Amino acid sequence: MTVGIVLVSHSAKLAEGLADLAAQMAPDVRIIPAGGLPDGGGIGTDYDEVVAAAQRADSGDGVVLLYDLGSAQMTAELAVESLSGGLAAVVADGPLVEGAIAAAVAAQGGADRKAVASAAAGAGLAPDLAAVDSPGDAQEKELTLTNEVGLHARPAAVLVRSLASVEAEVTIRLGDQEADAHSVLALMSLGARQGDHIVVRARGPEASDALAKVTGLVESNFGE
Repeated sequence: MTVGIVLVSHSAKLAEGLADLAAQMAPDVRIIPAGGLPDGGGIGTDYDEVVAAAQRADSGDGVVLLYDLGSAQMTAELAVESLSGGLAAVVADGPLVEGAIAAAVAAQGGADRKAVASAAAGAGLAPDLAAVDSPGDAQEKELTLTNEVGLHARPAAVLVRSLASVEAEVTIRLGDQEADAHSVLALMSLGARQGDHIVVRARGPEASDALAKVTGLVESNFGE
């Protein structure tokens, strides 16, 4: 079981498209769109639809709801207050698109409801990029991205999930910037493309395992 996610938007198309995108990175997570007014009625949010979406999204580990604009927040909060039958749900205060991606990846990795909501809220912060510093006691390996889309969307999510259980601090360097390899948004912010040379740096008890996992993913084109 995984934490479910509900995307509350004024636009049905926006919610549905974002659900499709997030599902590419979290295939085992129930991501339910709840956008627009009923019966094709246009822009807005519908309380009954949000409640029903939360019920469909729950697989036993609770639900996190994200929203786009002000009144969608109110609808989501009212829906959470009215849920019964032991369904645990929370509204996450984070950007809808970035938050949905971060929450989906966290849920796919087995995070609990609080951690998934925290991932969504944290997506509103600036990506964790840093200038390159001294490698110190870290292990490093240079790799060349050969997959078509580089470190974007699904490949970034696959990499993050592969490192979730590894006891190591891992970063990816491209040029003069370095990103936390446990953050999908940070990895995507590097803008690493096909043909780019990246440097994987790992510290910790399982640093060698981390390097091996990333190397395997890059060499297999992230399963594309």
